[in-house]
Amino acid sequence: MGSKVEVTVAERQLTLSNLDKVLYPQTGSTKAEVIDYYTRVADVLLPHLAGRALTVIRFPNGVEGASFFEKNAPNNTPSWVRRVTLPAPGSTKNRATIDYVVVEELATLVWLANLAALELHIHQWRVDAEGRALPADQVVVDLDPGPPAGVRECARVAVRLRDIMRADGLEPVVKTSGSKGMQMTAPLEPTDSAAASEYMRSLARRLEADDPELVVSAMTRALRPGKVFVDWSQNNAAKTTVAPYSLRARATFPASAPLTWDEVESGDVHQFSAAEVLDRLTASGDLYAGALSDAKRAPLPAG
Repeated sequence: MGSKVEVTVAERQLTLSNLDKVLYPQTGSTKAEVIDYYTRVADVLLPHLAGRALTVIRFPNGVEGASFFEKNAPNNTPSWVRRVTLPAPGSTKNRATIDYVVVEELATLVWLANLAALELHIHQWRVDAEGRALPADQVVVDLDPGPPAGVRECARVAVRLRDIMRADGLEPVVKTSGSKGMQMTAPLEPTDSAAASEYMRSLARRLEADDPELVVSAMTRALRPGKVFVDWSQNNAAKTTVAPYSLRARATFPASAPLTWDEVESGDVHQFSAAEVLDRLTASGDLYAGALSDAKRAPLPAG
């Protein structure tokens, strides 16, 4: 278990450790398999991470053990890993600033995987070359089902929300969360995060008014059983959403999987395993590429 391996990743020197450590006990998936997965999705994942301050969730003893969120770059961060220092208003640790990691190369992705940073979460804004935060360039929504509602109910809401957004000039793409629900993203012209939040809140309220038995727009958990919470607040500049292709800390070794709208309309959707995501990627390429498309970037509607 304590063995270490020296590797070269795109001319970067890395020390990998405990590669046979099981991180997903139900499937027997090891740290080596986590590193392999992130290496194989890197070509499509890296563009979605590039320029975005990263928050990770680390599981040093696997998904059944203790975990912790990590925003600040750890002390042993290699010198070649890009870091940006940004203000941290309202920090729970009373920090004035946070030194975020920004993932822009395969070696950084492998280094994080070796730290058992299974989940990768990103903001809806990027940083510029000097490390300053830019306005949001995406609008997102998280569809969170309250049991017994599940991902199929999320799909019904996603189709309705897509139609409204398209009528407003936006072109959303959709993915499973890898956990319970689904997420949608549409590329935007540079936009104030508060305005993006307000726009999505207006859509959430509209959907709730149209179908109060299926949709809830309020954050109150007591209102969610059997319904889909349309979480518009993910557009808050301080919040993050799990990246497409990120692994999730669930027993079945799942990952956040981009979907086609045909799949969503059929309602035949489920949470995909990492192996299924790799198969889908081979067959279809990056189904979430639309989130990065300059051609599909649109101004934020009035709401």
